[in-house]
Amino acid sequence: MAKRPIGPSKGKLGVLLPGMGAVSSTFIAGVELAKRGLARPLGSLTQLQTIRLGKRYEDRSPLIKDFVPLAGLSDLAFGGWDIFEDSMWDAALKAGVLGEHQLAPVKKELDAVVPMPAVFDQAYVRNLTPRQWKKGATKMHLADQLSKDIEVFKKSSGADRVVMVWCGSTEVSLEQSAVHESVEALEKGLKASSSEIPPSMIYAYAAARAGIPYANGAPNLSGDVPAIVELAEKNGSPIAGKDFKTGQTMMKTVVAPALKARMLGLNGWYSTNILGNRDGEVLDDPGSFKTKEKSKMSVLDACLDAKRYPELYGDYFHKVRIDYYPPRGDAKEGWDNIDIAGWCDMPMQIKINFLCRDSILAAPLVLDLALFLDFAKRAGMKGIQEWLSFYFKSPQARPDLSPEHDLSVQHLKMTNTLRLLMGEEVIDHSGLDYYEPALGTPVAAPAPRPYVKERRKARA
Repeated sequence: MAKRPIGPSKGKLGVLLPGMGAVSSTFIAGVELAKRGLARPLGSLTQLQTIRLGKRYEDRSPLIKDFVPLAGLSDLAFGGWDIFEDSMWDAALKAGVLGEHQLAPVKKELDAVVPMPAVFDQAYVRNLTPRQWKKGATKMHLADQLSKDIEVFKKSSGADRVVMVWCGSTEVSLEQSAVHESVEALEKGLKASSSEIPPSMIYAYAAARAGIPYANGAPNLSGDVPAIVELAEKNGSPIAGKDFKTGQTMMKTVVAPALKARMLGLNGWYSTNILGNRDGEVLDDPGSFKTKEKSKMSVLDACLDAKRYPELYGDYFHKVRIDYYPPRGDAKEGWDNIDIAGWCDMPMQIKINFLCRDSILAAPLVLDLALFLDFAKRAGMKGIQEWLSFYFKSPQARPDLSPEHDLSVQHLKMTNTLRLLMGEEVIDHSGLDYYEPALGTPVAAPAPRPYVKERRKARA
């Protein structure tokens, strides 16, 4: 199988972050600490996970970062935009995700990262009051300012390549409309400052116009419209989204497929969250909550395939709540009560209480997406990167296809994509070659490797 031509990972990779609060500051701090061996990058597949190659008996399982030519942590440079002028040191202290004693060794590096004024409109995020923001006659002027910022950042940081990962707030709910249908319509809307173009979409437009990879970590209508996809394909920009899959929804994409795999019925699923960070404050507004609710609600139907199994999953009750509770800060708590049905329709229950940390779960996703999107760009991939669905609550897919939500299927799709790009065979776990030898010829197991013999002898 031929390996796809992939450009080398040379020089610095700039990571631009719209929204430089708890998630961004935790991400940057974690990378800087990991570079010094002071913290482990737990949760990051690019740094810690291995990938199986070939047959099981071949025992080839390198680390993903050794198999795929990814940028290294030491190659990363950070920048971005925010409505608050806090450096990443001040932002990290205010967020309170990591303690000052943990952050102290990288204070100099965090102090050096100061956000540029953001594109912001309070009509889309009502519960935040900006302290710095861009001003322009039209939204197209704001997009032009972002393009200039990108070029200035590349020069000042010495970055050879750039990716953009949205880590900003959840905007009010918007529906796709005529202004989003083509690049021409979108650019006309930008020049007319259309109210149907939120700030996050202006960032997506600026990235796609420049051919820069873009990932949307919030449930906003942003890069997931025909105009942005068209522009991204034209300019060679890989795009992915949307809404980081971190806590409660990650658990749903594990538990719901398990229920379907065992053909257990579902009567109801009640989910509630309490959190006290800036995200919780933003979601306290009904407009922003509606956007998040749609993202979180879409998962179960897709995982359970209610249309195919209407008797099991066609009429279950699903409720999602998010409550802003300041004392918790970034330590989010997700409660799930799941009412299921088994043999003879006997009722059973599953209870999940996930005491997680929002930004701690999101930070490694930012890292993986930045590295994988840069890799995709160097591999000549463009437009929607469905193979990165593993990281999102509402994955982008081709318009004629339904996105896959099952976490295990998403993971296999992602790793198989890496195998294909690197010229390795895909893994399908069919296993028939073990049980039905071709043409009646027995399949001989390979001779155990020396270290395997030694282990067996020790066990004996």
